[in-house]
Amino acid sequence: MASRTGCVALGHGCYAWIAGAAGWGMSNAGLITGHGASLLVDTLYDLRLTRTMLDALAPPAVAAPISTVVNTHGNGDHWFGNQLVAHAEIIAARGSIADMRQVGPAEMRALTSMDSPAGRFARRIFGRFDYTGVEPVLPHTVFDAEMVLNVGGTEVRLIDVGPAHSAGDTIVHVPQAGIVYTGDIVFAGATPVVWHGPFHRWLAACDLLLGLDADIVVPGHGPVTTKQSVREIRDYLEFVHAQATARFTAGMPAMDAARDIRLGRFADLDESERLAVNVHTVYRELDPSLPPLDGPGLFGCMAEVCPRV
Repeated sequence: MASRTGCVALGHGCYAWIAGAAGWGMSNAGLITGHGASLLVDTLYDLRLTRTMLDALAPPAVAAPISTVVNTHGNGDHWFGNQLVAHAEIIAARGSIADMRQVGPAEMRALTSMDSPAGRFARRIFGRFDYTGVEPVLPHTVFDAEMVLNVGGTEVRLIDVGPAHSAGDTIVHVPQAGIVYTGDIVFAGATPVVWHGPFHRWLAACDLLLGLDADIVVPGHGPVTTKQSVREIRDYLEFVHAQATARFTAGMPAMDAARDIRLGRFADLDESERLAVNVHTVYRELDPSLPPLDGPGLFGCMAEVCPRV
């Protein structure tokens, strides 16, 4: 599928907003229009980016104003722009709201101001974003497991497939259009990061996506794609889980394992330093007594394996 950025018309009244640049925090969004109303899938990492997106999506939304917003999960690059659509009903899964309460714009400002390897790494990857003026606007409506919406006559299914990437991960399926917006269950061309896990939940989410009647996949990051990207994510997760498990069984510390694993056919994926987080997640699954790392700890691990820091 050809790589397109900006506002991409997908057919059946559905649109994708595809980030014009790759890298950490450059997330996608979507618009599903019906008769007289539309649903926005996610806002972006800062107010400037979100305004640009909303301006680009304004033409299809003229006759169908945004009445509903779904935040696919609790990472800031998918909800920090909520204040610009606070007039709409904002919906998220229960786990996503828990994540939002833990890490908001204040926490990101603190992380990027730290004088440490983690802080320097965070500044490098998030330096393009401006959290000034971002006020956390949490979703008004919470759902568990699944929710079916009627958006101006268009059926939209929300399915919480988490915890996986995060504590709550919502996919947004438009059955009549054959389109699914995956949030960060799919990274197209980039390394997935398993902040939360367990891995088997993410693998099950991939299986669910592969079984949907949806030929068009809008990932959380990367270009509009197909189910092939879902298969590639699934293969990566299986590979990393097996590699990390072998090293855990051999008694190798997690960071040594992250440095030791050779990614093979996955080596060309962007943001490969996320392997450090993924290995740590596998180790916590295998030994629940291991203490979880906080945000600075996780970014510090990635800074250790990232040659440019």
